[in-house]
Amino acid sequence: MKKTEGLYFKQEEFLETIRNGQKLDLNKPRVNLRIQYKCSPGAFYEGQMRGGFRDGQGTMNWPDGAFYKGEWEMGYACGHGSFNHVDGDVYVGHWMNNKCNGKGQFKNKQGASFEGDWVDDFSKASEWKSGQRAQNTRATTSRARSRDSGSIAGADGAIYEGDWSENKLNGVGKYIWKDGRKYFGHWSDNDMHGMGIYKYPDGVEYQGSYVDDKKQGYGFYFWTDGRRYEGWWYKGKQHGVGLYIDPSKDKRRFGLWEGGKRVMWFDNAKAG
Repeated sequence: MKKTEGLYFKQEEFLETIRNGQKLDLNKPRVNLRIQYKCSPGAFYEGQMRGGFRDGQGTMNWPDGAFYKGEWEMGYACGHGSFNHVDGDVYVGHWMNNKCNGKGQFKNKQGASFEGDWVDDFSKASEWKSGQRAQNTRATTSRARSRDSGSIAGADGAIYEGDWSENKLNGVGKYIWKDGRKYFGHWSDNDMHGMGIYKYPDGVEYQGSYVDDKKQGYGFYFWTDGRRYEGWWYKGKQHGVGLYIDPSKDKRRFGLWEGGKRVMWFDNAKAG
């Protein structure tokens, strides 16, 4: 099946529904909504959401007719689901971080089918049940390995509760350090990777994207006095365009950050 990177499970779609500056409250109940995406005209999601995230059971439909139907966790396809490609190829099985990983079955339009283990959208074996094997065995788009779950207590006093595979933290889970720091979100090979919520002992909180254990991508940083930053991060620091908000001074300003330091304000830019 042909590659589909950039067509489905876009980062822009993920960001569009969480750019509201509100903290995610995981204690709130899920609600059923229908979301029409401005960044992908014709794309829409219908199903359960929580705090701006696709979370629970839902269906994501793209303009070309492809769709994913199944489980979501904090904005990502994660759990059991099916992806129907516009050309008739279908994958049904386990997902993690918007990719086929774990046990699943793939059928292409020629009638060939494979059932077995998948890693990052690729099958781990070369034998097919029937028909001709396609040149590209990529199932769909984007990681869902077969998972175990439970809790682990480390010798340093840290506690992890959630998914793992291949003796590493993989999937969705909560990690609590002995000093009181907490992280809840996506993991990949023992690193915070994907969407996550990081809470510091003093009450400061970050909600946003992680790459290789570092804040990277789009995220929100909340101070305890009500101030917040929402914008871009790179290797753990504010980097790029961001919005700084200080409710006590009725202040909302766009600026440019590099390596964690603000280098300029955009005085002519309006922050509504």
